[in-house]
Amino acid sequence: MSKDTDRFLAPSGRKIKLKDFSTNYTGDIDKEVGKVTLEVVKEKLSKYQETLYAGNSHSVLIIFQAMDAAGKDSAISHVMSGLNPQGCQVFSFKTPTANEYEHDFLWRHYLALPQRGRIGIHNRSHYENVLVCKVHPEYILNERIPGYAETKKVNDDFWKARYESIRNFEKHLTENGTIILKFFLHVSEEEQKERLIERINDPSKNWKFSSADLTERDLWKKYMSAYEEAISETSTEQAPWYIIPADKKWFARLTISQVIEQAFKDLNLKFPELPDEEVAKLEEHKEKLQAEA
Repeated sequence: MSKDTDRFLAPSGRKIKLKDFSTNYTGDIDKEVGKVTLEVVKEKLSKYQETLYAGNSHSVLIIFQAMDAAGKDSAISHVMSGLNPQGCQVFSFKTPTANEYEHDFLWRHYLALPQRGRIGIHNRSHYENVLVCKVHPEYILNERIPGYAETKKVNDDFWKARYESIRNFEKHLTENGTIILKFFLHVSEEEQKERLIERINDPSKNWKFSSADLTERDLWKKYMSAYEEAISETSTEQAPWYIIPADKKWFARLTISQVIEQAFKDLNLKFPELPDEEVAKLEEHKEKLQAEA
């Protein structure tokens, strides 16, 4: 990765503290320049997507996690707007259904993985199982895991095992050609407050507001602790976490796009080449087409 994006990388194998990562950093980039730069990067991503699809050897899984109103939806719509929808799929994970609870916690996420040659975007992800479930351990009981019939059983050993399951899951994916990029949109408590108030004040945004948002906001410190532990335990060289300053939406979108661009550069993808015998026939095929009435 380039040094420009390295500053947002959560180091592998180290305990991270979110207070050490800025929520409002914008470097020396002007907002208008940032918007223009984003458009340039989006054009590059579109071209990279073509080579990804043509090569059909890798897939890309992009994960977004954040507190409410951090800007996940808008980041996805802005950064990915230049991509071909045929090669891109977006999943927004809600509370598991009754059928999903009949399987292990990774099952529904495995079903949503992108095919080779495609880009998959997960708005929330398997990490909800070590984030919201960590803050609300009673949700674990819905999984009906043998030996965990009461919350007091959901202890440190349980979470260590779950982090290990996630690391193994992602290791398996990367070893089989999936590039995993994980983004935590790091918004401040103050900025979230302003955005929630905006949702209340703007009738066109009322639908985005839920009283549950305030209930979860009251648990801010617990969520930050859960994020710190999850990121520390699962940011690996193969599947890194990026902690993106999200108080300025324009900068978050630009940074996310640059991280994705760099990941594509590192892949060094090229269009497949035809076998020599097929190349030799191209001129013959062209002449046949041109000879048509």
